[in-house]
Amino acid sequence: MHAGMYDVAIVGGGPAGMAAALTLGRAHRPVLLTDAGPGRNAPAEAVHNFLTRDGTPPGELRELGRKELAAYPSVVIREEAVAGVRVVGGGVFRLEQAGGGTVDARRLLLATGLADELPGPRGVEALWGRSAFHCPYCHGYECSGEPVAVIGADPARVRLALQLSRFAGDVALCTEGAPLDATARARLEAAGVTVRCEAVARLEATGDRLDQIVFESGPPLARAAVFVVNVPRQRSGLAALLGCASFPDGCVEVDEFGRTSVPGVYAAGDMARRATVPVPLAAVVSAAASGTVAGAVLDQDLLSADFDLPDPFARKRG
Repeated sequence: MHAGMYDVAIVGGGPAGMAAALTLGRAHRPVLLTDAGPGRNAPAEAVHNFLTRDGTPPGELRELGRKELAAYPSVVIREEAVAGVRVVGGGVFRLEQAGGGTVDARRLLLATGLADELPGPRGVEALWGRSAFHCPYCHGYECSGEPVAVIGADPARVRLALQLSRFAGDVALCTEGAPLDATARARLEAAGVTVRCEAVARLEATGDRLDQIVFESGPPLARAAVFVVNVPRQRSGLAALLGCASFPDGCVEVDEFGRTSVPGVYAAGDMARRATVPVPLAAVVSAAASGTVAGAVLDQDLLSADFDLPDPFARKRG
């Protein structure tokens, strides 16, 4: 291995990437953490369900993480995107940086995260993360006592409306013209959930605060928050470029230790999931935990390689 090569290159400076860098830095591993900018939760006012950090703004959490990493001299942080990656001699990963130049590493951890596409309704983009949400665990509590709406009619949207009815002040399910079966409608009515079947024309707001939902016909519906369908997609194409296996929803497939299908390539955070997990986990604390696990396994992987030791995390066959 040539001088200046990193043991691990981490692409992505969110909670997963920073947690992995912290674990590896504490193990005195030379690590490069590349960060291309604000993450998925940047529009949100605060991070929730993170013990000791509940209610912390995402930008502040990012600054706290950077400050902690600065204490470990083996961790190098670069504010730069990675444009490409390829495997060169001896299984080394060569990263092509967007600003020019290359960096080599023995192992690679992808923590590039997901981005949200919002198929509608009109006006949702300006409200995203402020009064338009998708996760009840991230933002549901802040809707306590408030009038909220859920848009959609499939079983998952009915389930969400019923969940929110436990603490929101007034819940409406807007089906966008889709029918509801008798069982679902009876459950909603029993929970006090209003059903509006008209097509939604737009969301009207003052700044980033929802005022009302306007329909193609019928009266508008005053609401303080709305839960909409989001379509997550990979923020980076590096996993696909390397040939990492993925699921139909686009998430990179990993095992319980963060290993992808490509030897030497790991993935952590909401961009990756195990086959036993049906949807990507969006919680910040989950992302950080996956980064910590991947960092420890990466250290053991390299330790095995350095001293010709058995791999304690070797995949079982058959």
